[in-house]
Amino acid sequence: MVGDRARGGDVLLRLADFGAFCAAAPLALASARLVPGASAAPANAFALSSPLFTFSVLLWFASAWLLGVYEARARSPWFELARLAQALGVVAVAAAAILFLAKEQRASRATVVTFFAISWGFLVLIRFAIRAVLRAMGRTGRRARYYAVVGTGRRAQQLVEAIRTHEWGLHLAGWIIEDGRPVPPGARPVLGSVGGMAQVLEEHVLDEVVFAVPRERIPRMEEAILTCEELGVPVRLPLDVVSQGRVRMTLGEVAGVPMLRFSRAPSDHLALAVKRAFDVVASALALLVLAPVFAATAIAIMLDSQGPVFFRQRRVGLNGRTFQILKFRSMYVDAEARLEQLRARNEMTGPVFKMANDPRVTRVGRLIRKTSLDEFPQFWNVLLGDMSVVGPRPPLPAEVRKYRQWQRRRLSMKPGLTCIWQVSGRNQIDFERWMELDLEYIDDWSLWRDLHICLRTIPAVLTARGAR
Repeated sequence: MVGDRARGGDVLLRLADFGAFCAAAPLALASARLVPGASAAPANAFALSSPLFTFSVLLWFASAWLLGVYEARARSPWFELARLAQALGVVAVAAAAILFLAKEQRASRATVVTFFAISWGFLVLIRFAIRAVLRAMGRTGRRARYYAVVGTGRRAQQLVEAIRTHEWGLHLAGWIIEDGRPVPPGARPVLGSVGGMAQVLEEHVLDEVVFAVPRERIPRMEEAILTCEELGVPVRLPLDVVSQGRVRMTLGEVAGVPMLRFSRAPSDHLALAVKRAFDVVASALALLVLAPVFAATAIAIMLDSQGPVFFRQRRVGLNGRTFQILKFRSMYVDAEARLEQLRARNEMTGPVFKMANDPRVTRVGRLIRKTSLDEFPQFWNVLLGDMSVVGPRPPLPAEVRKYRQWQRRRLSMKPGLTCIWQVSGRNQIDFERWMELDLEYIDDWSLWRDLHICLRTIPAVLTARGAR
């Protein structure tokens, strides 16, 4: 639960971060002048007016967004510091790469290191200072805000703990008991009952009332909620309609009617748009740069065996949509007809068929499978939008029909060229664990994780780990 005060803290943190970089730049310049042998007035590539400084600040906010730095403050301070270090590390590496490629002489390595070291110190110091100041402000009487909780169950206790942790300056004034229910030992002080809500609000200073009752009892709270509304006291209602799983909730409206949307698939439209933009750029560049490799592979396939160069097969994509996947042909043309004869030699659990030394694979096919060259034409599927660079591998319709109910959720994200399964051992992993890895990827998806999987794919392809 994050309220207006918490969001205000986020804005303050962003402004403080910008100030940290602005303060670090002149300090880095002053420190560089103290280095023995440095010129009297060295130019500074990190001057406030320099393009590199502007780029570094913009990249900071971009990487902080991608890594969830400002959301991390709702977790432990150490988790927030870890995300902070990752985001600043991305900026430092990018800035150093630009200076190296541009052969920039105005900033020594000492200046670059000093700038980011000072920035890191300021970012950490400002965060702890803001936390201390806001908490101190919340403890002072005139700035403190008070709330009451309706309900005394386990859910109510959890909400009180969440507010205590994340809502700076918001203090528990007491509990309001549901009519006809006993007062639990831990519910102290008791301000009154739901039936006497008007009297409670008149006798106590309350800035908010939090209704922490089970969802089936919320309709009984209508009169108390209307009383709060009439007296101008804000109300919070729990919206945990789905109590299990890692469901993402977004609020919107249709024709003026408030609507809650629940989904376990990624729903950040901006992040998904960035993912799609990366897919388009990466697939277009891959198709262009790898054109000579494609041509050589096609010639090898034609010389090795009869049949078409490309293999097209119907696969299942996002939410059950089907599409034609494109691969270099690595098997003989009668491979599908011979499949049933080999079913008994399947080395994978579940509905997927995998076997070592498959007799249906051609000589060139073994090579391109080992190097994953057979998958490269799928960059065309990525460009068309049927697939993504990173995502669960697209299954066959026959495999999907044999899925257990929980396994079908892997279709809730667009399939990919590479995935966590491919960089974790591929065919060395059994089917159940494969499905679990895909669902973990969907639950924890981020642009940063996609980048991490892309980087891990390179050594996985070069070493042919788990390939058959």
